[in-house]
Amino acid sequence: MGRRRMRGRMVDGIVLLDKPAGITSNDALQRVKRIYNAAKAGHTGALDPLATGMLPLCFGEGTKFSQYLLEADKRYRVVAKLGVRTTTSDADGEVVSERPVNTSLGEINKAIEHFRGESMQVPSMFSALKYKGEPLYKYARQGIEVPREARPINVYEAELIRFDGDEVEMDLHVSKGTYIRTIVDDMGELLGCGAHVKVLRRTQVAGYPYERMVTLEQLENLLQQALDQGRKPSELLDPLLLPMDTAVMTLPEVNMNEVVASYIMQGQPVQVPKAPDEGHVRLTVGSQRVFVGIGEIDADGLVAPKRLINVRQG
Repeated sequence: MGRRRMRGRMVDGIVLLDKPAGITSNDALQRVKRIYNAAKAGHTGALDPLATGMLPLCFGEGTKFSQYLLEADKRYRVVAKLGVRTTTSDADGEVVSERPVNTSLGEINKAIEHFRGESMQVPSMFSALKYKGEPLYKYARQGIEVPREARPINVYEAELIRFDGDEVEMDLHVSKGTYIRTIVDDMGELLGCGAHVKVLRRTQVAGYPYERMVTLEQLENLLQQALDQGRKPSELLDPLLLPMDTAVMTLPEVNMNEVVASYIMQGQPVQVPKAPDEGHVRLTVGSQRVFVGIGEIDADGLVAPKRLINVRQG
């Protein structure tokens, strides 16, 4: 049997979507995939339906590097509502308890200080983490509590933006796998009044600039504009794609000439002068520094291929 033909066009790169509230990350991905008529796409770590903001979407060969964005640091702007605790630790959940808010600015600052730095966090039951093959939120919706292991997280920065009666607005820069809802819920218990996430916006993933985000509405308008003008949608949409190597710009670069690159593209480890001693590296070829994938330094100090892209012709 021949290979099943993929529907849609082969398009490579990354779109920084400004996800709207009220839809899942997968819904957002499917809509953008349809707009681009892309054969292959994936997102880089889900945002809750309530949350908005930066959701990098990888297309084509770019999907090979989504894991690096999944593991990248993130930055969030969050508004916590004090006095009300919910089942999901956000405004979409059912109210569990309501308590009076009698807290001072000093106590708020002390609570925020408590979360700075490294700690262990038990993930929320309403997370997408899996237990026996099913996401935790599916168990939670059935009222089933399952064991979760605490995981190491790091809150690099936690700044108070606004404290207004029963609302606290914060800017948080965190490591991968950090649940902001859990921080807010824990903070509410620390203050003795309970709390939940009212508004959550992801403002940064890795080093991607906030200004490069695009909305679903902008993408849909560009698609319609192209159709109205009798142009190919790709003419207006593809300039918004970021190069796929932007997902791995934090990795050290190993630049090779075309002869050496030809060996690595055939799956053979190669020796490259001045290559790092260990870890993953970003592979480029020639003076134009054409990105060809990710390598890994093996036990012999050679650069071995790890994730290579299919370089498309034309």
